[in-house]
Amino acid sequence: MTITHFPSDATLAAFTAGNLDEGRSLVVATHLALCPQSRARVNAFAHAGGEFLNRIEPTPMRSGAVQKALARLDDSIVSIGAKATQNHDKIHLPEPLNSYHLGAWQRIGGGVRLRTVSGLSDQESRVFMLYAEPGTRLPHHRHTGKEWTCVFQGAFTHAHGRFGAGDFDEADETVEHHPTVGSDEACICLVALQGQILFQGWFGRLLQPFVRI
Repeated sequence: MTITHFPSDATLAAFTAGNLDEGRSLVVATHLALCPQSRARVNAFAHAGGEFLNRIEPTPMRSGAVQKALARLDDSIVSIGAKATQNHDKIHLPEPLNSYHLGAWQRIGGGVRLRTVSGLSDQESRVFMLYAEPGTRLPHHRHTGKEWTCVFQGAFTHAHGRFGAGDFDEADETVEHHPTVGSDEACICLVALQGQILFQGWFGRLLQPFVRI
């Protein structure tokens, strides 16, 4: 696996600091499960953050703070365990997805299917898996918010390059693209979307009322 597209340093730093919503954090974590180079960057950010904390003058904790923190940690562990009992189909999933519930595949257009990812603690991003058959040309579109994508099977190309397994595509409202899936195999991605996808051109405008992503 050769990975050539990575999250920005700002994105990796925000992930390390816990400043991303759960949906976007899940897409970054999926990329990290596939990419040693990005994992090394995250470790470097974590080390730098630890050094910074070591230099801060300590402040006494409030009474009962440790017990409250441990109680919240116990609740999180129970919640994660409950998510992990959900059944998935035969597709090989990157490890971070194993803690979430995946809906059934739904056809949304020629050669394209979508399945929702649920069980997130917030709704700031809509998270879903996208499947496109080999050779599929997705409609030309833009976004009203951020769209973060991690590929874990196959590949697609658009004006910003080729995105294969492990690659991370970070788009926002300034980006318009027209992805085309490679002809060798189907492409499967994990997507976190904020805002809407707006299809361009006369065909896209006809398609828009029938496709809700």
